[in-house]
Amino acid sequence: MKIVFCSDGSSQAENAVRFGALIAAACQAETSILGIVEKTGHEDTVMQALRRAQEILKEYHLNAELITKAGRPVREIIKRTQETQYDLVVIGAARKGTRGPLCMSARAYKIIESVEPPVLVVIGERAALRRILLCTGGAEQADATVNFAGEIARRVNASVDLLHVLAEPPAMYVNLIKSEEDATQILESSSKLGRSLRHQKELLEKLGVPCEVHLQHGLVLDELLHELQRTDYDLVVSGSSPAHDRLRTYIMGNVTREIVNRAELPVLVVRSGTKSDHGLGGLINHLLHRPSGPPAKTT
Repeated sequence: MKIVFCSDGSSQAENAVRFGALIAAACQAETSILGIVEKTGHEDTVMQALRRAQEILKEYHLNAELITKAGRPVREIIKRTQETQYDLVVIGAARKGTRGPLCMSARAYKIIESVEPPVLVVIGERAALRRILLCTGGAEQADATVNFAGEIARRVNASVDLLHVLAEPPAMYVNLIKSEEDATQILESSSKLGRSLRHQKELLEKLGVPCEVHLQHGLVLDELLHELQRTDYDLVVSGSSPAHDRLRTYIMGNVTREIVNRAELPVLVVRSGTKSDHGLGGLINHLLHRPSGPPAKTT
């Protein structure tokens, strides 16, 4: 597994290195730290930040390559991921406002939508990775997301909760479909949703990952945010789909964008329905056939 940590020298970038190190150490990953110098005269500041990041990774027995580039951060990160095949891109993101699109740096959105590998956006500060919330629409193309998140969970000994939100029914039908809130009944049913959720749960269980399925009624984003408030998760996982144009960018969709915008914890965005799925399959094979290393160190 190859992971690139992107640093702009900020404290949040350092938080991203600390959290990403939990995954990198557990997966025995090959790591690089990419630093971008935007302004002349900031070279020393960026290099000091890169060396601090390198020392953090050494605490987890990871020897990271230092890479420095001059220019615009987003452009250089995109270029680097095109030149070198990475399995995960780690970035830090900080709030820029109190509402709307200004809540998160536009750079974070651009990186997520423009690079092909999965992107781990580290928001806030987390010292452990024990419980993961995986948002699923119940579609078959989510397999790549489930497998990728499941393999990370297996390596760090985390559990995964699968969350699916059903549309709110008209008031007159509430009692008639109350049973749909029972995850067990849905999983045992022959419905398309039941088959899909059962399949995703089985994928995780085959990896040895403890998994629970949660069903909620209502608006997807509202229910997801409520779930994040009810339970202390360390990571939330969502997907994105390809935008079919010559630039090979991706569409986060309103839900994934708002998760990044409003979550107070790290967010992992994994591609689905793209040729990179084949790369994820190879990565998962690679991880499955490697011996598990020592558990990741927590701070």
